[in-house]
Amino acid sequence: MNPFDQAQTMLQEIQEANLSSSESAEEFRIKFIGSKGSLKSLFAAIKDIPNERKKEFGQLVNQIKQEAEAKITAAKKNASGANKNKASDNDLTAPGVPYEMGTRHPLSLVKNEMIEIFKRLGFVVEDGPEIEDDWHNFTALNLPENHPARDMQDTFYIDYEANKLLRTHTSSAQIRVMEKQKPPIRIITPGRVYRNETISARAHCTFHQVEGLYIDKDVSFADLKQTLYYFAKEMFNSDNIRMRPSYFPFTEPSAEIDISCFICDSKGCAVCKHSGWVEIGGCGMVDPAVLTNAGIDPEEYSGFAFGMGIERVAMLKYGINDIRLFFENDKRFLEQFS
Repeated sequence: MNPFDQAQTMLQEIQEANLSSSESAEEFRIKFIGSKGSLKSLFAAIKDIPNERKKEFGQLVNQIKQEAEAKITAAKKNASGANKNKASDNDLTAPGVPYEMGTRHPLSLVKNEMIEIFKRLGFVVEDGPEIEDDWHNFTALNLPENHPARDMQDTFYIDYEANKLLRTHTSSAQIRVMEKQKPPIRIITPGRVYRNETISARAHCTFHQVEGLYIDKDVSFADLKQTLYYFAKEMFNSDNIRMRPSYFPFTEPSAEIDISCFICDSKGCAVCKHSGWVEIGGCGMVDPAVLTNAGIDPEEYSGFAFGMGIERVAMLKYGINDIRLFFENDKRFLEQFS
């Protein structure tokens, strides 16, 4: 078959081709205009065409190429339109897939509630760094170097030589406020603290505190007791708390705050160590040495301080018997507080 007849036969085949899908269009492209397609042989035959007919043959070959490309473009366009029509077959009136709503962590809920209670008493929220120095975390709080009470803190040191450590309580933030602000001072310092303790159902190496400080003229232990009674009533709807004499280097006199165990209704459980009472914090009158270290005259001013663990309060409020649940990020646990 001469090149002209071959070209006419190919043009007729292209014009009669039925490209009903993207797959058939791809097969068509490979057959005719692919790198090894039929059209390539026609371009190669141009050199054998007599000179007087080369122009005619070249125009015919170009027509074949253009019609083949147009056929492929039309087939792809039709296939794309079919896919769009298929997508539009979806039922637009069907309900959508609901998004899962997040919930606030129970510790955040309790912390915010504690802050609101103390705000109603005139306390202002203050903050401080979690990476502290020895002065603000220990020495200014009446724990000088080699003081045995430092052993109670189980401290995580970042750089022992530079006296950089993870704060063991938020009392360090109170020192910073006292250094820059003159009395009266009425603040709470919520935040995360760190202690090198064995993790168990009752204790963790990282936990949260809300500490309070009130310094003014003629502040007494009676003011401290009424503040804590008010908090217990607002948080737990109960004022069944007790104060046991204790020792803290930065307060004198000092006491530990216990509240009746709601988890076992004071009958005895692992959380309350079968005593019916759960310790939620410590308190006392600010030691005069601490006031002096912060630049406040203890002859003119007095004050009280208290500190409570947010985890302990949350465990009592929600009846949770294992502190580790707060740190495991189990959705089944967290969704209960939505």
